[in-house]
Amino acid sequence: MTITAVAAGTWMLGDLEVHRIGFGAMRLPQYGEALVPEAVPRDREEAIAVLRRAAELGVNHIDTAAFYFSPLRSANELINRALAPYPDDLVIATKVGPGRDASGEWTPHATPGQLRGQVEENLRQLGRDHLDLVNLRIVGADSIAERFGALAELRQAGLIRHLGLSNITHAQLAEARAIAPVVCVQNMYGIGVRPEQEEIVRFCGEQHIAFVPFYSIAATGRQRGAQSADREEILAVAHAHGATAAQIRIAWTLHQGPHMLAIPGTGDLDHLAANVAAGTLRLSDRDLAALDHVHRQREGALLPSSPTT
Repeated sequence: MTITAVAAGTWMLGDLEVHRIGFGAMRLPQYGEALVPEAVPRDREEAIAVLRRAAELGVNHIDTAAFYFSPLRSANELINRALAPYPDDLVIATKVGPGRDASGEWTPHATPGQLRGQVEENLRQLGRDHLDLVNLRIVGADSIAERFGALAELRQAGLIRHLGLSNITHAQLAEARAIAPVVCVQNMYGIGVRPEQEEIVRFCGEQHIAFVPFYSIAATGRQRGAQSADREEILAVAHAHGATAAQIRIAWTLHQGPHMLAIPGTGDLDHLAANVAAGTLRLSDRDLAALDHVHRQREGALLPSSPTT
C-alpha cells in the first residue's frame, strides 16, 4: 500500500489547510551542494518527475524561493512546469529578503522597495496572480518593521495571501505581529540543532502559528546536506522502527507539536517516498527521551547565519 502525506495529519496556514509533510525545493535545481555558483544542474525531467510524484503522494505544501536556482535550473520554473495548472489545494510558500544575481552572488538584505520586485519575480516565475504565503527571510537581529510593513502593504493589495518569517528572533516575531498576522515561522531546528529554539517553538504552538524547521535532516551540514554519521541513539531508534535515521529526524520534528510542519527536500524519488512515509512513524516516550537527550547535547558548533534556507 502506498503511503501518502495524508498520514501525517494537517495544519492550517491561515485559512489554507496543508498536510504536515511538505516538500522543500532548495535542492531541486542541482545535484550536490545547493545554492553555490558552481552547482551542477539537475536533469530537468528528473526534477519534474519528483515534483509530480510529490503531488501524487498528497504533498500540498511546497517551499520555494526565486533565489533557488543553479546555472540552468530554477526551482520556481520547475514547479510551474511540473504542476501548473495548480491543484486547488496546493499551497506554495516562497521567501523574499535575500537576492542573488545571475552569477549566483548574494545580497543579504532587500530594501522595502526591492521586496515588491522580488514578490513580482516570484509571481512571474510561478505563473500566479497572487502568492499563497511569503516568508520574509532575515539575516541579523535588526528591526524588521519597515521591511515587513512593505510586505503587509502587498498583502493588502492582494498580491500575497499570508505572511511568515524566516530565521528570526522572538523579538522580531513580536515586532512583525504588531504590523500584520504571521502564519508561520521558519527557523533552523532539528535533533541536536538549536535546542534554544524550544521557547519559540512552544510559543508558536500556543499562538497557532506553524513552525517550519529547515535543515532538520541536514543539521549543521546545511545546504551541503547531512555531513556526518548519525549518533548511535538515533540509529537505535531507527532500527527499532525499521526506518532510516532521516525518517526518525522527520518524525521527531512532527512529534514536537501539531503545529510543526516538515519540508524535507530531495531530487530522488525513493528518498521522496521515504520522507513522506516518515509521517506514519509513531515514536514512543522512550524513543523521544533518547532523542531529546541527543538534541540537548547538540551536534556541533553552529555555523554563522547565512541568507539561505
